[in-house]
Amino acid sequence: MHASDIQRLAERFKRGELTVDDFVGALAQRPTADLGEVQLDLDRRRRCGFPEVIFGQGKTLESLSKAFHALIADGVDVLATRISAEHGAALCREFAAGRYNPLGRTFRIPQPSPNGEPHSASGHVAIVTAGTSDLPVAEEARETALWMGHRVTLIQDVGVAGPHRLPARLPEFADADAVVVIAGMEGALPSVVGGYVDCPVIGVPTSVGYGANFNGVAALLSMLNSCAANVTVVNIDAGFKGAYVAGLIAARRSEVGNRKS
Repeated sequence: MHASDIQRLAERFKRGELTVDDFVGALAQRPTADLGEVQLDLDRRRRCGFPEVIFGQGKTLESLSKAFHALIADGVDVLATRISAEHGAALCREFAAGRYNPLGRTFRIPQPSPNGEPHSASGHVAIVTAGTSDLPVAEEARETALWMGHRVTLIQDVGVAGPHRLPARLPEFADADAVVVIAGMEGALPSVVGGYVDCPVIGVPTSVGYGANFNGVAALLSMLNSCAANVTVVNIDAGFKGAYVAGLIAARRSEVGNRKS
């Protein structure tokens, strides 16, 4: 276990949030928690910077509950994606601190900070959507970036059908560490945004569009063929993946900035 994890556990024990058995059990914990049908990776934060995120689609309510309790005992913020409305309502009843986003289909359980103050944001991630139909993917991305501890700016409905709308909003995310651009139809917006900003742009194609859109394949291919050198692309409707990559970039830039200061 990393030294920072041990310190976090000790602080929780000191505040009375953990019993002696909980504290000793956490210290003796193996990297993987065997929860039966779920094998939870408890070492991922040490290796990769952030804890495991639970993909909720297809999982039973019991499996989700077990995983959440194990993550909470490990002292980390919980994030689960693709959570149905039915499961979201049940989880809110079980976890009082839980926050369900019905549009993004995410469930978060933030851990309290040691002094009771809100967690300070470490970086700035901007999320830009082409249209309001892209908002479910954008909300998944927003919740992910918030879970990673970043300040988030959400810019909605500035697609290329109304090209005057984007330049008017540029000052709002001029200092962003990374920009997640979410678009369906022909997927042109990431290239346009890439021509305006000096940071990485992560394109997220969505399945929004008519028949020739091929459920997002047209937008995906358009983004992959972008002529903007700072644009990279993740999978169709992958709001979580786009925001996670942007969050890693923001975290590293923040870390470098803190070392310099």
